[in-house]
Amino acid sequence: MSNLQAFTPREIVSELDRYIVGQHKAKRAIAIALRNRFRRQRVAPELRDEIVPKNIIMIGPTGVGKTELARRLAKLAQAPFVKVEATKFTEVGYVGRDVESIVRDLVEQAVELVRKEQLEQVRTRAQHQAEERLIRLLARPPAPAEPAAPQQPINPFGFVLSKPPAEPQISDSELSELRKRLRAGELEERQVEIEVDEPGPALPLVSMFGGAGMEEMERKMSEVLGNLPGMKGQTRRRTMRVAEARRVLEDQEASRLVDMDNVKRLAVERTEQSGIVFLDEIDKVASRGGGQHGPDVSREGVQRDLLPIVEGSTVSTKYGPVRTDHVLFIAAGAFHVSKVSDLIPELQGRFPVRVELESLRKQDFVRILTEPKNALTRQYQALLQTEGIELSFTEDAVEALASYAAEANERAENIGARRLHTIMEALLDDLSFRASELSERVVVMDGAKVRATLEPIMQSDDLSKYIL
Repeated sequence: MSNLQAFTPREIVSELDRYIVGQHKAKRAIAIALRNRFRRQRVAPELRDEIVPKNIIMIGPTGVGKTELARRLAKLAQAPFVKVEATKFTEVGYVGRDVESIVRDLVEQAVELVRKEQLEQVRTRAQHQAEERLIRLLARPPAPAEPAAPQQPINPFGFVLSKPPAEPQISDSELSELRKRLRAGELEERQVEIEVDEPGPALPLVSMFGGAGMEEMERKMSEVLGNLPGMKGQTRRRTMRVAEARRVLEDQEASRLVDMDNVKRLAVERTEQSGIVFLDEIDKVASRGGGQHGPDVSREGVQRDLLPIVEGSTVSTKYGPVRTDHVLFIAAGAFHVSKVSDLIPELQGRFPVRVELESLRKQDFVRILTEPKNALTRQYQALLQTEGIELSFTEDAVEALASYAAEANERAENIGARRLHTIMEALLDDLSFRASELSERVVVMDGAKVRATLEPIMQSDDLSKYIL
């Protein structure tokens, strides 16, 4: 199981609070769902397989934190996680991606996650072995430039009769001295020649297939063509500094110590037991008003294709069959035009937990600008700090920014917290342009400066429409 076993639901919500303002209901639902993954692992085996995840559907306008919740969830979960757009998939028979590619992408994420964990476990041994290889390379005398030899008759059996060059004998005292100097950092700028792996040539024929349902054929063709002579990766000798060669050798040794068969087995198991799929823009595949004509036919086809994946099925991947019975699906959509009830009933029933996210108000914008660890004000301060400028925002400046953002959302389309990006860019446009030329090193943004910059834009309907 992942590191989530150390987090209680309250701790998960607290961690999400560091980056996302409000939306407590959505955070609670996600925290409960994640904690239930851990609880299920502790249930008796005869009942464990009967407990299915309670999938979640989040409903709310754009810019209120749905995508940000997914991003933070991926970092917090330490489990196989993919975020996909429902609009990228089409019904079988149409040009587009097959929904089963969701599971294949999830397994790829799991393989990479498990591989990194295994590499960390053998990192110490890999560093020791890489150091020994590096010492041998440093002890090897450089090959002298040989003069052009006279033309010799070609011996067709020379590769059999010729003897390999003898390895130079190096005393233990010489190796010990080199090891001491290498660890002291005295040899970092020396040049060594090592063999590096290079990927095989690209397979352009595979990209010829573009329709849904052809991805399995693409995968199998890639495997067949990849095993042909000349298509596999090759090694090439490269000369580089010791500091660079150490990293390359450590990666090579770590890869040799990792059992990839075990990695694949664990990755499939982790995908099945703790995989998470965030399905965004689910409202875009809902049939508006139950229509059954035009594009609505394809939208409903996507829903029908998603249904077996969500309710539990077996998907063939290059790492073996993967069952989706216990993969957690979190769907999200604005549902401006359509409603959740416009989804086909079977798919609705597979998302028993529904959470409505709230629209953001002025007070929320104030908190977004000041509380999160990655607040916009802190981001701009860090950017301008690289130019040697100390930028600060007063409380009345933050209040004014939040007020203008709320007003712009009311007068135009409500894009939620994304409005703050346009407001901040308009406010700091001149400062960002002249930052490298300013003699003034301390800049304080107060309410008067904010109003002087943004009020003319807000007063003009045309400017506020296209700028803010």
